[in-house]
Amino acid sequence: MSRRAFDYDEAFSRNIGWVTQAEQAALRGKRIAIAGVGGVGGVHLLTLTRLGVGAFHVADMDTFDLVNFNRQAGAMMSTLDRPKAEVMAEMARDINPDVDIRVFGSGVNAGNLDEFLAGVDLYVDGLDFFAFTARRDTFNACHRLGIPAVTAAPLGMGTAVLSFLPGRMSFEEYFRLDGCDEDEMAVRFLLGLSPAMLQRAYLADPSRVDFVARRGPSTIAACQLCAGVTATESLKILLRRGEVLCVPWGFQFDAYRNRYVKTWRPGGNNNPIQRIGLAIARRQLRAMREAARV
Repeated sequence: MSRRAFDYDEAFSRNIGWVTQAEQAALRGKRIAIAGVGGVGGVHLLTLTRLGVGAFHVADMDTFDLVNFNRQAGAMMSTLDRPKAEVMAEMARDINPDVDIRVFGSGVNAGNLDEFLAGVDLYVDGLDFFAFTARRDTFNACHRLGIPAVTAAPLGMGTAVLSFLPGRMSFEEYFRLDGCDEDEMAVRFLLGLSPAMLQRAYLADPSRVDFVARRGPSTIAACQLCAGVTATESLKILLRRGEVLCVPWGFQFDAYRNRYVKTWRPGGNNNPIQRIGLAIARRQLRAMREAARV
């Protein structure tokens, strides 16, 4: 084991050039909250730690299992059945022993969100796709508290990214989930994240997409892409440098199809084009449910 002392400036010196020395020092003083540190969230934490961000709040109530091995940064034989938040905090501290991490081992809920978001400069979404209540509560709290928030969805072998900035369109105004049952929320969330649906063209086994069982396929390629794009968006937001596309604008990059698409949905899911897509998606979901009953 190395006996060398940790030195922040040396550890992150290769970032300099793409950021200035002063900007790197600014990143060291920033605090990011990440809810969910499994698939995308775990890679977010490690990527942002290597970017030199100095403090985090991380929340997750789950433990690592074998089914996480295909994509989750902390999923290894040595971490089976261990709490995800604790494992990922240890991995981040192994990169930067000086990093300030506060662990919320019971996840996020309406009762602890003010504490989870206290003193935070940015929220990065790492929650499971189907965690609708926790996600809505968290984004609503960010909007109320004036905290910018980024969500990057791992879709196929690409990522779809939405940024919510203070004083602009909120999560609820864009997705319009209020009053919806879980099936409708799933449809609205997926179409809102990915109006272009680039990933649909190469899905090899559609039977593995099971909204009924709340389960779908995933790839490490998508999780890594999410983390790289999110780190870049986070840098621009935290340093107030560069253009940030915020909702109703979004974008999707699909590495498999070599395509990048900017999306614009004024009115969010109430947009006329979006409403047509939602109607088609609802019919497809009903067909899936009928097939599952046969």
